[in-house]
Amino acid sequence: MSDEIEKLKLHSPDLTAQNVDKIAALFPGCVTESIGPDGTLRRAVDFDLLRQELSDSIVEGPQERYHLDWPGKRQALITANAPIAKTLRPSRAESVNFDTTRNLFIEGDNLEALKLLQETYLGKVKMIYIDPPYNTGKDFIYKDNFASSQKEQEEKAGERDAQGGQLVSNPETRGRFHSDWMSMMYSRLSVAKRLLMDEGIILVSIDDYEQASLRKLLDEVFGERNFVAQLTWEKGRKNDAKFFSVGHEYMLVFGKNVTKLRERNEAWREEKPGARDIWDEFTRLRAIHGDDFKAIETNLTQWYSDLPKGHPAKKWARYKRVDKYGPWRDRDISWPGGDGPRYDVIHPLTKKPCAVPERGWIYASPDEMQRQIKLGLVEFREDHSEPPFRKAHIRPAPGEAEGPLDDQDSETEEEEVTEDAEFATQVRGAYFYKQSQVSVKYLRKLMEGKVFTNPKDHDELARLIEYVTPNDRSGIIMDFFAGSASTAEAVLRANSTYGSNHRFIMVQLPESLEEAERNTTGTAKKTVQAAIKLMKKLDRPLVLSEVSKERIRRAGAAVLTSSVSDDWNGDVGFRVLKIDSSNMADVYYTPDATNQADLLTNVDNIKPDRSPEDLLFQVLLDWGVDLTLPITRETVEGKTVFTVAGAALIACFDNGVDEALVKTLAARHPLRVVFKDTGFKNDATKINVKQIFKALSPDTEVKAI
Repeated sequence: MSDEIEKLKLHSPDLTAQNVDKIAALFPGCVTESIGPDGTLRRAVDFDLLRQELSDSIVEGPQERYHLDWPGKRQALITANAPIAKTLRPSRAESVNFDTTRNLFIEGDNLEALKLLQETYLGKVKMIYIDPPYNTGKDFIYKDNFASSQKEQEEKAGERDAQGGQLVSNPETRGRFHSDWMSMMYSRLSVAKRLLMDEGIILVSIDDYEQASLRKLLDEVFGERNFVAQLTWEKGRKNDAKFFSVGHEYMLVFGKNVTKLRERNEAWREEKPGARDIWDEFTRLRAIHGDDFKAIETNLTQWYSDLPKGHPAKKWARYKRVDKYGPWRDRDISWPGGDGPRYDVIHPLTKKPCAVPERGWIYASPDEMQRQIKLGLVEFREDHSEPPFRKAHIRPAPGEAEGPLDDQDSETEEEEVTEDAEFATQVRGAYFYKQSQVSVKYLRKLMEGKVFTNPKDHDELARLIEYVTPNDRSGIIMDFFAGSASTAEAVLRANSTYGSNHRFIMVQLPESLEEAERNTTGTAKKTVQAAIKLMKKLDRPLVLSEVSKERIRRAGAAVLTSSVSDDWNGDVGFRVLKIDSSNMADVYYTPDATNQADLLTNVDNIKPDRSPEDLLFQVLLDWGVDLTLPITRETVEGKTVFTVAGAALIACFDNGVDEALVKTLAARHPLRVVFKDTGFKNDATKINVKQIFKALSPDTEVKAI
């Protein structure tokens, strides 16, 4: 075995090569060799043979089948799988609480970001929410290498032959416009799926224009069986419409593996909106009136009446009775659907059996009925001529049994009440209303001007985050079309309100605001100009990602001034990482194109403008170490040493590393250690590194950059 230190590969995973390995393991005869464009021999898949391996009949040529296709699809998949030699460079100056935060803001192309994050966050993201370009012809579209000219698209689509002859009518409305958008989305969704954990969820906003295309695209990437729901978000009526008011958008919800969610018996519920307000008012009134529940009821009834129209608590005004457990309302005590048990329940005053409901009692046994009575959760009427009813508290009392169907609300609403629930809960409907101007006005005030067009409502997103993460209170929430950074604020609001500790990863392209100003008109132009004005005031670069970061800074400060849950860790910071070319000089990747003079001037193989912390983050990426772990910097044996999360990783990129330093670091027994390949004091030290660690810390993985 060689004692030479293994070098880190310093590029994103080559997924095509990995997939070929998997095929070779299953069907070794389908993997062969071919000559690549550069004349080198490489492995390749014999797809004709593979198709035959997967069929129980003879496969001859293309077969008719149900599938989704468009010009550029294959190239989009190649683009998704191709490795990139790039890195993430930290920016402490633009970050908030860099050393302690667990949140990330990545500046750069989102496809590149997703690829770079694969090694570290593969199967670890709980929820992805994106609000991508809607392909209206006015929004920004990513320009990938699969984009082609209209003529090329028409040829691929069969609309034009190779000589340019038109084959079908209306070519302007076919092919390229939708295909480019589909390809852009396909490559990103394909990589994003890999980041989701098995119980992960993705939510994608869209409007009518590409809704059908997106649904089919998500079916293709995630599988039809993993479709969860299509939500409709009504934002307000448009009275200037010629035919119908289309003031809504959709949100398509898919799971990575819905079967896994079912195996965990995961049920999504949300607390009744306004329930906390009712409880807070009850708490205030009880501090005044003590156990005088009649006085509390009188005041609570007046409080409901005084609430402004549209207040969510007004819907629950039926919770106006009060006992020691808080506000409650009556609920049916009969068995849903009929054929329930029938037994005697004695009225406490008349001492006679109460009338049995036509459908029978909801409680399966007399013992359970008596338990509920003793807990004070059954309310008897004046006499035994009518059945009693159950109490339903706004905040379920200890021992309050679950009710199947809530007849008092509607014939279809199911209300879940469990012993450990904090408030009464309900299943969300697929349709919800929230006027878009609410978020517009909020953001205008927060940012001192209208610097974003059509921002998503962070409060609604916070409710959705809480809703789909009942069993994951500290999951990773990702948005790789960050835009106005509403998702980042939604995570902060969800954490501070519900006591969760989710982390966010935002990705945003540094799109030029000045270019956007030149290419827009009307209201959109004024919005961009407001953003430019703010960035100039703050002396920040005139790019969209800077506006996004500023929104998170201000949102975090605003959250900390509001009432927050004691269970929240209070993290409102974020580490800024910027996509850039590799830290390694070109000679590292293209040795064949390098002459002897270049080798002499590039001994270190590291670009001169890169810092040790830049190198550290490239190592974290390559080794798949969480990019938000705490980092300490210290001087050991006269050299700068980085320590990540205690002993998870130790790195030293200084020159002149000697055996004394190596032994000192080995004595700490780190999981991983990395040095600069050219950083050793002499060849003897470099040769002895692995032996030193083998003797002092045999479980440590040693590599060089």
